[in-house]
This record gives sequence, C-alpha cells and structure tokens, in this order.
Amino acid sequence: MIRAEFLTAPDGKLLGFHIHGHSGMAEAGSDILCAFVSSAAYMAANTITEIIGVDAQAADGDGDMLVRVNENDAGSCRVVLEGLRLHLMNTEEQYPNYLKVTHTEV
Repeated sequence: MIRAEFLTAPDGKLLGFHIHGHSGMAEAGSDILCAFVSSAAYMAANTITEIIGVDAQAADGDGDMLVRVNENDAGSCRVVLEGLRLHLMNTEEQYPNYLKVTHTEV
C-alpha cells in the first residue's frame, strides 16, 4: 500500500509530505497507481523547489519521498501542497485498498 502522510503545523498549515510504499496493484514497472502517485509527488516537489524556489528538505529513494518546508515558507507552498493533498485524497476514494492518505502534526 502507498501511504501519503501530510505534515502539518499545530495551526493546521501544511508543511510537506512523506509518501512511501508501493501499491501492489501490479508488478514494478507496470503499476499505474505507483506511476500516478510518483508523478504527482515529483511535480509538487519540483514546483516547490525549482519554480517557487523554496529551500525545502527533500529526499527520495525507491518508493519513498519526503518534502518538508519551514513554517516561514508554508504560505508560498500552500496551493501546491493543498493541490497534491486533494489530488491524492480523490485518488484514495477510487483505490482505498492501495492508497492511504493521513495527516501528522509535526
């Protein structure tokens, strides 16, 4: 299962996300849900770091991606992070056995 954890400040501001795991819908290289989630996550990460220009904590590996911004940059990243969250929550409704979206206060 893919787990998409959205990181929030105590006041509810989104500070980033940690996405990890594989959906298991199909074998590696043929799994459309993994490709879909990866593409959305990379677009959000690249928009935050390369387009908006935020010096975010960012790391990725096999089936694992973390992007975290500081509270001072949360406002400029809000639309991107809210968009990714909505996108993945809508996808979770279609694939509840393969994708789980959660929120964690940091």
